[in-house]
Amino acid sequence: MKRLIDESLLRWKDSPNRKPLVVYGARQVGKTHSIMEFGTGHYSSIAYFYFDNNPELHELFENGVRSISSLMAKLEAYSNQTIVPGKTLIVFDEIQTCGAALNSLKLFQETAPDHHIIAVGSLLGVAINRQGFAFPVGKVDELHMFPLTFEEFLLEFSPKLIPLIKEGFVTNEPLNSTFHNQALELFLQYLVIGGMPEVILEYKKSGNYAIVRAKQLSICNNYISDMSKYTDTKTQAVRNEAVYNTLPSQLAKENKKFQYAKIKSGARANDYELSLSWLEKASVIIKCNKVNEGKEPLANYEDFLSFKVYMSDVGLYCGKSNNSHLSVLGRTMGDTAKGALTENYVAQQLHANGIKFYYWESNNQAELDFVIQIENQIIPIEVKSWEAVRSQSLEVFRKKYAISEAIRVSAKNFGYYGGLKSVPLYAVWCIGRKNFR
Repeated sequence: MKRLIDESLLRWKDSPNRKPLVVYGARQVGKTHSIMEFGTGHYSSIAYFYFDNNPELHELFENGVRSISSLMAKLEAYSNQTIVPGKTLIVFDEIQTCGAALNSLKLFQETAPDHHIIAVGSLLGVAINRQGFAFPVGKVDELHMFPLTFEEFLLEFSPKLIPLIKEGFVTNEPLNSTFHNQALELFLQYLVIGGMPEVILEYKKSGNYAIVRAKQLSICNNYISDMSKYTDTKTQAVRNEAVYNTLPSQLAKENKKFQYAKIKSGARANDYELSLSWLEKASVIIKCNKVNEGKEPLANYEDFLSFKVYMSDVGLYCGKSNNSHLSVLGRTMGDTAKGALTENYVAQQLHANGIKFYYWESNNQAELDFVIQIENQIIPIEVKSWEAVRSQSLEVFRKKYAISEAIRVSAKNFGYYGGLKSVPLYAVWCIGRKNFR
């Protein structure tokens, strides 16, 4: 399965300033598989070390790492292979379970930069916060991996569409209607299947949406299991699960702002803030805070008390919401459910592009789905779940803040008029990408 992270990994390998690389991401987004595939294609050998439930391996680090040479001798004996600097890729998997191994990356960077090391952590952010690991700030390179974006989904199912979509995004020229309709159909499939590699492979193998749904719910249950394993108290684990399970109902409302009362009657922010933080650090959710003004820089006007919460993968959201694939593919869903699914999809694509996004509202009379900042330009984004393009809130925002350019995402083809850029739903992954907007 072709992943765009391969390009980032190759740049890391060839960088003269390369440091040990830490790869973050939620469980089952394909981190280890992608790294092992990369190692197979670009190194003579791979030395793979898996830390979870492996006290023997932990002991090699926890007894104290006096020098890299002595540590390498132990690792070679443990793995029964020779590790050659620059030719062997060293992989530390689930490194969040061993703080001493994480700390050793600093020594590698300072005294043995010729070794190529990638450390993988599914719940590294949670572990650092929970166990007080001393993260080697400034001594490692960092990379975040996400579920497959829609561009990567197209690489699996219709790669010929990718250059056409890129060209349409840059030129604002409509796609041929045949290609436009093909891309829209694939977009609807992506809403159902999402970007989790196991789910996509299952769909390619069987084409059975019932099995796809079972895979999605299994992943969701695995996330819930992690909540028990990686929290200090049973109370906190229960709260994490309660927040996670309420996400579909949070987005199913007309007003999609996160409401603690949806968790249970009388729920307070103080009781569940840690749970939201845990889920965000585990890369299970994406938070979108409100911005009170559409002015540069947006971060100065961020309202941390008002926010929306999206799931990290639209397919998992579709499954957890129990949306029928027949309703999604046939476009027979209700407007609110359809809008929530589409909004989660857009948030996922923007997040994977590394874009910080917000939402905006004015006296509860106008609400804008997303507002982003690219360099010094504020760009409002209005999202429509299909072809309806009435843009009252968008126009209110543009007029209030004298915005010259805006984006409307819908099922309509590419186009540009009056400072409004029409971006088809299947092209959201182009927004904010280098070399084109």
